Amino acid sequence: MDEQNLVRLNKHISGSGHTSRRKADELIIEGRVTVNSSTVMEPGTKINPETDVVKVDGEGLRKNIKYVYILLNKPAGYITSTSDERNRKTVLDLVGVNLRIYPVGRLDYDSEGLLLLTNDGELANKLMHPKFEVRKTYLVKVNKPIDRKSLQKMEKGVLVEGKMTGKAVVQVVPNTDNKQMRISIHEGRNREVRKMLESVGLFVRKLKRIEYANLNIKGLKTGEWRYLSNEEIKKLKGSNK
Repeated sequence: MDEQNLVRLNKHISGSGHTSRRKADELIIEGRVTVNSSTVMEPGTKINPETDVVKVDGEGLRKNIKYVYILLNKPAGYITSTSDERNRKTVLDLVGVNLRIYPVGRLDYDSEGLLLLTNDGELANKLMHPKFEVRKTYLVKVNKPIDRKSLQKMEKGVLVEGKMTGKAVVQVVPNTDNKQMRISIHEGRNREVRKMLESVGLFVRKLKRIEYANLNIKGLKTGEWRYLSNEEIKKLKGSNK
């Protein structure tokens, strides 16, 4: 067997546009993936894409996939998922494309703002992986004024669920009675911004992501979406900021 032709099973699935690398891992571990009719449950299993037949839930992977990259200004009240067991509205209900796409990362049900959707599993994996430190910026309104001491704590990192957060860039928005701020982070922990603020005694009234990597939502009304330009895609693939 030619080792040069072998790739990891999870990478092959995400590269086909079926789903993200993280989700591919879950599918494999759950026993939903077969290689040449045999169930494989180890994401790192090496396969030969040229000769091995890979199926997910009995369905073969598509070839020659057309990648799409969509920027959505998510409203509050939508789940950042492809489906929901409670039949709540998902972000896919807002995007009218006849392709299997999925969100890159998450944005809380009550949160708004920039969300990237694609079927490019490799790019999605890169953007979500902590080592690439992709920067995300949020506009946040809180319940009371933030003081200088609390702001400095967040900038240095705070203890959230037993683990220190990374350094943040926090800028108070002028003329808002110190109740609104821009917060930039590069981690992707669940509800991280909300938990960081709670750790210093503040509670979020409104949270909107306004920047992700080199993208922003200027010109997009809440609920609107658009395709990324070729230039934006090129920058996104080369971005680690």
